[in-house]
Amino acid sequence: MALDLIDTNAGLRERLSTPRRTGTTIGFVPTMGALHAGHASLIGRARRDCGCIVVSIFVNPLQFDREDDLARYPRTLDADLDLCRALGADVVFSPTVQEMYPAPPRCTVDVGPLGDHLCGRFRPGHFRGVATVVLKLLQIVQPDAAYFGEKDAQQLAIVRRLVKDFNVPVTIVGVPTAREGDGLALSSRNQRLSREERELAPTLYRALRAAESSIAAGVTDAARIRRDATARIPADPRLKLEYLEVVTADDFQPLQQVDGDVVVAGALWVGDTRLIDNIRCEGLPNPGRDA
Repeated sequence: MALDLIDTNAGLRERLSTPRRTGTTIGFVPTMGALHAGHASLIGRARRDCGCIVVSIFVNPLQFDREDDLARYPRTLDADLDLCRALGADVVFSPTVQEMYPAPPRCTVDVGPLGDHLCGRFRPGHFRGVATVVLKLLQIVQPDAAYFGEKDAQQLAIVRRLVKDFNVPVTIVGVPTAREGDGLALSSRNQRLSREERELAPTLYRALRAAESSIAAGVTDAARIRRDATARIPADPRLKLEYLEVVTADDFQPLQQVDGDVVVAGALWVGDTRLIDNIRCEGLPNPGRDA
């Protein structure tokens, strides 16, 4: 199957005019490239659901809070194109920064309280940049469905709120986190890990699983859940826990008591690589909430 590489907004709209005119469903997978098996699961799900698949590859400068992080983000376009071709994608949209932002944007998306905690607390402006580029891409591609990984759970919640609040006619599909055999969530940033750091990287997942076990056992005190989970992270100078929190499953606000379904989310520095992960947990109703 031929794969079209397009780098302009106008070119993409022209390419999609035929499937749009014929009523072919358009599925969209937005990425920043450095594609891996997690992205493959998104593309594969889109391929099963839709007749025309668009994958975007764009390293969005608006969502980086550190210039060195932006500069070091892996860029592997040739390999990404090979993967997209093998998975049956129809179009790769890979615009330049100048194409996406001809001038510094003066209008951006304020994500409100959804971005106040977790990653938003430690990466000022990150979710404003994410929401802004996602809204731009949805307007450019105009897909019927867009596919996002559940590993970035806070981002997924923000995107769902974005399309609801701005009446964007698209279905947002969350796809389960793809993991290595030892539980490490697949991420483009994993490429930065040294061999020794890679051995330490699943520490975050194990801590989250400990929190999940506590919740399943009926523990409702969030401070205790956090304390017991973080105790699973070894004292190693290469590890720095940024956060591990228990938050509401819908709007990602911190909790003191577990009452129903929650998300346990964490960010861990392994060397100079920042990893994030989360687990959605089914908590028991807290009988003392209304006491």
